[in-house]
Amino acid sequence: MNRLPVHWPGPEVLAQLRSWGFDANMPEVKAFYSLRLAEQDKTGLELVANQAYGPHSRQRMDVYLPQTPGNNRPVLLFLHGGGFIRGDKSDRANLGWWGARQGFVTVLANYRLAPEVQWPSGAEDVVAACQHLRQRCESFGGDPGSIVLAGESAGAAHVAAAVLIRSFQPEDWKIAGAFLLSGPYDAQLEHMARGPLGIPTPDPRNDAYFGAERADWPAASILERIDAKPFPLVVATTARDLPQMQVQAGALFSRLVTQHGFQPDWLVVPEHNHFSAVAALGTEDETLASPLAEFVRFCASQRALQA
Repeated sequence: MNRLPVHWPGPEVLAQLRSWGFDANMPEVKAFYSLRLAEQDKTGLELVANQAYGPHSRQRMDVYLPQTPGNNRPVLLFLHGGGFIRGDKSDRANLGWWGARQGFVTVLANYRLAPEVQWPSGAEDVVAACQHLRQRCESFGGDPGSIVLAGESAGAAHVAAAVLIRSFQPEDWKIAGAFLLSGPYDAQLEHMARGPLGIPTPDPRNDAYFGAERADWPAASILERIDAKPFPLVVATTARDLPQMQVQAGALFSRLVTQHGFQPDWLVVPEHNHFSAVAALGTEDETLASPLAEFVRFCASQRALQA
């Protein structure tokens, strides 16, 4: 995938990103970007909200799409972050409007949260959402063969488990690609290296989802269970990401290349922190927007070549 020139953050935004450094928090980042997204252009776009993909109240998706008639549009299915215990699709509405502006059928999905549910509920919800979307996306003008899955943080972990571990996938499973941003992919590592990585004990995130004590930590670690065949994939982190996300992104990339035959793209989003890169979608800052849009179009073009 060839990298295109991008528009970097303006001076004010760049100064704020550098001021935050590695210590930003989600409410602060959201408040900062909400001012810049207030004028996000939604002209000619529409939202079809709260489409059920399962019986649980959290198993809902919002669909953002161009109002103009069309078909065979690329489809982007995105899972939000929240440390396995919080978060909502509405938090990333800017991504939905941004994706629709690119001409994509862009779908934001909620998933069940810990501690009500635990591993591997996230992967199960990703698969359920994707399979439901395959059946419905033509009604929104989307191509069911051009579905790209993406996620950030806990959402990236859920997507990674769904796409890299075949036991979660039905026989007719098929996706065009996956984009993983700042996810925790090794529960065993996070459990055993909390001190060096600065993770609190007890961990309100991982303990809620994976359990505080278990005899099968490798079974809950995506890195130890990869068995999918290679497909288009981006492993991404941010320049000022949380230490455990940087470590695990590198570990995932290495394992995919050396043991599983993948040639994933590697992306470090410059200047951004764990929360800000997705928050910037829909602004003039294209440091994440450009490679994400390029990857979705690349996957769609590969689908067209295979058709």
